[in-house]
Amino acid sequence: MKLREQMPELYGATTWLNGRVEKEDLIGEKPTIIHFWSISCRVCKDEMPYLNNFRNQYKDRLNIIAVHMPRSEEDRNLQQIKKVAAQHGMTQSIFVDDNLKLTEAFGNQFVPAYYVFDKEGRLRHFQTDRSGMNMLKKRINRLLNEMRR
Repeated sequence: MKLREQMPELYGATTWLNGRVEKEDLIGEKPTIIHFWSISCRVCKDEMPYLNNFRNQYKDRLNIIAVHMPRSEEDRNLQQIKKVAAQHGMTQSIFVDDNLKLTEAFGNQFVPAYYVFDKEGRLRHFQTDRSGMNMLKKRINRLLNEMRR
């Protein structure tokens, strides 16, 4: 995806955990982070407390959706996905993308990957791996400040 492109439709999930979300639910009121992760990704697990902190700190001002992107056949075990999500306190909606439909729509190749959309659904920031959770927080705060104007 390129900056300012519109958020793709959230279609193709093999299942949803913690509640299904439609694109329409994410547009209009607040920014959204769509976070790609995988149960086999150690860095994803290491960064989960930071993402959970964002979810809790900005709960009324930010949407967070997780997308589980399998990197191997073992990553397609739904019970294991549920177990890892629970172990890491993931209460946000999780799109399980076993068929890589949403991954392809985003053109995503990495986990973890963070796509930050403004309230109109336009991509405003993208980062991968350990680019810095501080940078992600700065981008979120910038969007929230823009909304106050």
